[in-house]
Amino acid sequence: MPEPTDDALTRGLLEYIDASPTPYHATAEAAHRLESAGFSPLEESGAWELAAGGRHYVVRSGSSIAAFIVGTKPPHEAGFSLVGAHTDSPNFRVKPHPDVKRHGYRQLAVEVYGGVLLSTWLDRDLSLAGRVVVDDGSTHLVDFGRPVARIPNLAIHLNRTVNKDGLQLNAQRHLVPIWALDGDDAKDLSAALCDRLEADGVAAKPEQIMGWDLCLCDTQPSAVGGLERELIFAPRLDNLASCYGALSALTGATGEREETRAIVLYDHEEVGSRSAQGAASPFVQDMLARIAAGMAGGEPDALPRAVARSFLISADMAHAVHPNYADKHEPGHRPVLGKGPVIKTNVSQAYASDAETTARFAQLCRQADVEPQHFVSRSDLACGSTIGPITAGRVGLRTVDVGNPLLSMHSVREMAAVADVHAMGAVLDVYFGQ
Repeated sequence: MPEPTDDALTRGLLEYIDASPTPYHATAEAAHRLESAGFSPLEESGAWELAAGGRHYVVRSGSSIAAFIVGTKPPHEAGFSLVGAHTDSPNFRVKPHPDVKRHGYRQLAVEVYGGVLLSTWLDRDLSLAGRVVVDDGSTHLVDFGRPVARIPNLAIHLNRTVNKDGLQLNAQRHLVPIWALDGDDAKDLSAALCDRLEADGVAAKPEQIMGWDLCLCDTQPSAVGGLERELIFAPRLDNLASCYGALSALTGATGEREETRAIVLYDHEEVGSRSAQGAASPFVQDMLARIAAGMAGGEPDALPRAVARSFLISADMAHAVHPNYADKHEPGHRPVLGKGPVIKTNVSQAYASDAETTARFAQLCRQADVEPQHFVSRSDLACGSTIGPITAGRVGLRTVDVGNPLLSMHSVREMAAVADVHAMGAVLDVYFGQ
């Protein structure tokens, strides 16, 4: 495995995570990085004029983004090389009627989004971020950028058996964050959003706030830690680490390639991908079809011919073996932090990897001087899933599911290894050409 020669890649990851408290911010930050690398935006509602070597990106619904470099040959002759990931992470989302007054406190009504490891959100300094729509139809990103809310634990004096019996949490009753003391001058959420928008140069009154998609998020910055600074402690590593790896590889791609290179970063993976911008939507198929048709020169059946020549690396995070719970892993498949990217396999197709696609990714690892690891769930435990089989089933792309090993998956803060950021980066660099 290549040694990290500098930590610029890791610093870039931490900066990307901290700039991306929500999928909307992650998409905006991705667009900014793409534009800085010479990619120009396309509108789904407009006509696309494409030429070999062109660098472009397209956003859907503000929280999913795809980008591509047009190859020197049309896709029906050379295909697509794709990397997929997802912009969303488990958290709490604010309900439409959010303002709650109870026992002298102002609270926010929230709903659990995805498979949240609930206990980890207690006693954390939380902020609020997302997007707001006002009555002129405009949408604005918001980020309070400071601790504004907290979900306090119940004191042990009032819950004497918690350490013996375990913490039992009811999402409706126990996970309502406090964000103010009640009083005559206490603001509701709409008024607080107007103050936040005004600070960003947007004038709005509470009655002009028409809707929002708002998330609670941890305010503690991402960090490199461990005795030898070999570990990463951060929120949303699942799956912003893969988004960042895909972005870095595509924006750093050099030279001409016959195939069209592309990435797609979806929203809503954590809740099943069933949305207009999720992996179960036509988003990537629409993009591939438009590129294939635009470069086909009148050739028939451009998209299915292109798909038959294409390959997708579905990059999500993978379960590293936990030293205190090693029995939860299949004995022969226990990935370790710092030992390289993980190929994920499930014969019931929760992952899309098969012998051919696994071999292709393993060959990329060999070219990058990286040794891959393997993950298979225990036969008596259910297996999670990701965008790989969804995209493969919808579009017909040959797909491998991979990811860097991770501990504390779906916690408010997760744990990864610096070496794995570099190893996956090296593999994706080989894949896209650097």
